[in-house]
Amino acid sequence: MKLLVPPVVIEEFDRNEARVQAAMTSSIAGRFKQIRHDLVTYGSDDDAHAVEVIENLGRHLPLVGAMTTRNFRDIRELLVAGQIVEQSEAEIKRVVERGLRKAAPFHSGKNSVADAVIFELYQIATQGADLAEHPHAFVTTNHTDFSRANGDKREPHDDIADAFDGTGSRYALGVDGLDVVLRDYFGEEIEELFEETDFQEEPRRLDDIVAAEKEMFDRIWYHRSLQADYRAEREGDAEELERNQAVAGPGRARVEATYTEPGQLGPYTDFEIGVLNGKMSALRWVLGSEWDFLDT
Repeated sequence: MKLLVPPVVIEEFDRNEARVQAAMTSSIAGRFKQIRHDLVTYGSDDDAHAVEVIENLGRHLPLVGAMTTRNFRDIRELLVAGQIVEQSEAEIKRVVERGLRKAAPFHSGKNSVADAVIFELYQIATQGADLAEHPHAFVTTNHTDFSRANGDKREPHDDIADAFDGTGSRYALGVDGLDVVLRDYFGEEIEELFEETDFQEEPRRLDDIVAAEKEMFDRIWYHRSLQADYRAEREGDAEELERNQAVAGPGRARVEATYTEPGQLGPYTDFEIGVLNGKMSALRWVLGSEWDFLDT
């Protein structure tokens, strides 16, 4: 499969990337902040749980948006590595003629020169190709300019419909349209690939991170408290051993009642206790501490 990429696509991508990323990571937080404000200001005591839920979501969803932007670099690399198709004077002339006729994508009353250039370049690509051997697809999310007016948005606008025969040249709307095109062309091969790569990775919620940090803290503290006992026993210091057990006893009882799975509370090898310390350090860094802060 090849991506045919007009330079204007990369230019638009670069021009809008920062704005889109900012919108994805900040607008959600702003909306949740406003909802929380309204609940606190105008709500009742019964809304305390709702406020807590909103606060948790307000912290979590911007992280989801931030993770979504990680694929921007991958997308740009795909575009740059695609087959760049440059416009010539002939395409520019046809764009002007399309604008004069108010033909799609010039029918919506806005500057659609870039959209028209993209479409004209697609037409040139299909006219010079063996569509039976190398089918093409025009994939867009811009239904306003390219899709059928007052009809099925998955179909091309009547002004450009002649460019698509439904087999060798197809119109595809959005990710769903692209998905259909790929499945139809590649068949079982792409189905298997989708199954192998169909996974979603979302950031942990703040309460999940806090709970995990607390578990690491408890398990490491329990291990360290026992080491103090063992040291006192080796040194024959019965007074120190009694003092350790008196101070740590209530805490140990709580930890033992909480972590009941075999091996959760040791005994640990040096490697295992090192892993636990590494996990706690990483979790604390996410929560705002400096690296290697391992106090218990």
